[in-house]
Amino acid sequence: MQEIPDRIGYYLAGFSDGEGSFNVSFRPRTDYFVPWKVSLCFNISQKDRVILACFKRYLGCGTIRGRPDGVWYYEVNNLNAIIETVIPFFRKYAFLSAKKKRDFAKFCQLAALLRANAHLTREGIRRILEIRREMNDGGNRRYHDASILSRFRESSETIRQTLAVAGDEIVRTVEQSADFIRNDEAPIEGGNSTNGPKVESLP
Repeated sequence: MQEIPDRIGYYLAGFSDGEGSFNVSFRPRTDYFVPWKVSLCFNISQKDRVILACFKRYLGCGTIRGRPDGVWYYEVNNLNAIIETVIPFFRKYAFLSAKKKRDFAKFCQLAALLRANAHLTREGIRRILEIRREMNDGGNRRYHDASILSRFRESSETIRQTLAVAGDEIVRTVEQSADFIRNDEAPIEGGNSTNGPKVESLP
């Protein structure tokens, strides 16, 4: 983050106090051992793209995208950028409204949890959900707490069963390999066992 003139910093903070939003989102995933992708996001929506361009310029991170209805979004959802840029900026240029102060404080707690990889455990997810309930006046949630925790339990059971099956397969493979080695080392009737293939022992 570049050095920001105070007049710009206070202007952006004041604008965010009224128009900005701090959020945590859950997206289902099937390509990882944890069933949810947990992301943090700071965003602002406006029809005036110029103001949003100021955020991107001075914060030095985030993206701007538009909707067909003419509304533009500025958002930062990269965890490193949030921790290294967004949070320090709003700590320096503090909010005035009690609501935004509260949401920002909760957002900082969430960032600390994600940085510590708490979102990879069921207990960590439970804590994240508790904090989420206290942000943005509850808000409308696409995925409710119960469904998130339920899917986490289902995923844990699937992992347990998969590991059990994998363990059985490993045991069978080792037993088959041992049988093969024993048979291969057995003397050949009427011949010299030293002429057979030699099996190196594992270190």
